[in-house]
Amino acid sequence: MLIYCIEDDNGIRNLMLYTLNASGFEAVGFPDSAEFWRALEGEKPELILLDIMLPGEDGISVLKKLRADAALCGIPVIMASAKGTEYDKVLGLDLGADDNLAKPFGMMDMVSRVKSVLRRTSPKAAAVLRCGSIELNDDKHSVTSGGRAVVLTLKEYDMLRLFLRNPGLVLTRDQLLERVWGQDFAGETRTVDVHVGTLRTKLGEAGNQIETVRGVGYRMESGK
Repeated sequence: MLIYCIEDDNGIRNLMLYTLNASGFEAVGFPDSAEFWRALEGEKPELILLDIMLPGEDGISVLKKLRADAALCGIPVIMASAKGTEYDKVLGLDLGADDNLAKPFGMMDMVSRVKSVLRRTSPKAAAVLRCGSIELNDDKHSVTSGGRAVVLTLKEYDMLRLFLRNPGLVLTRDQLLERVWGQDFAGETRTVDVHVGTLRTKLGEAGNQIETVRGVGYRMESGK
């Protein structure tokens, strides 16, 4: 699961990212809101850790904008406020924050809060994913293309599921490596190209729905 952390203190932010990544999440950090808003134009996270005290635009302003945007309002937000600032904590919760962390906080407490909020807010993933003539049934761990059963390796299956859950979104080779193979994978992005090629072949004509975005990565488009 992708988590965005907006924290201007480099030391704290790096420790948060290290702990979250070590706990099985994919965490990306930003020192201010400007970089954060640019990142949201690409991939949207499953959760946001947001410090109230930021240079330039503060966390309260960021939270207000998130909750006012129809495309972003559903992303859960955990606010971080200095210990003793009861007003900021209450204001954040009143504006729609899902939880609050009082600084200084322990890293394991942060992870526990993140998992708790995700359990409360994450909708159950659809068991059956469809795009064009491709159908993936996660309960049965099966795939069909044009009504024909397709046998995939585990990595091919995970990659196809990721494409189907993000239709129309360009996924870079590095993103695919991290989300399918994991951050500790020592291979090259060429691995992604090889697996996309075999996946396309196994899907037959529907394999053309996985489009190459030159110089970037791949995108799943709906079938005609």
